[in-house]
Amino acid sequence: MNVRAHIFVSGRVQGVYFRQNTKNQAKRHGVRGWVKNLDDGRVEAVFEGDESAVKALVEFCHIGPKGAVVTAVCVDWEPFRAEFETFDIIY
Repeated sequence: MNVRAHIFVSGRVQGVYFRQNTKNQAKRHGVRGWVKNLDDGRVEAVFEGDESAVKALVEFCHIGPKGAVVTAVCVDWEPFRAEFETFDIIY
């Protein structure tokens, strides 16, 4: 079953390669979507794909890469839209 997750990650999540590591994990799990930094210091992302793969990516975001300190992850499960062909970092 395909799912979609829209997430916001808070903490020390910018300047620690969070976006690049998220993209690497997304490619590893076959997840499509995007990730970007927000002006308020959070990271926002949308993941689409197989339910187990998206859940694995959400779990990664609870920990983040080395150097990250994740204090909160807000996940909104939305209807699957199949709107992405790749996973991108939005600058």
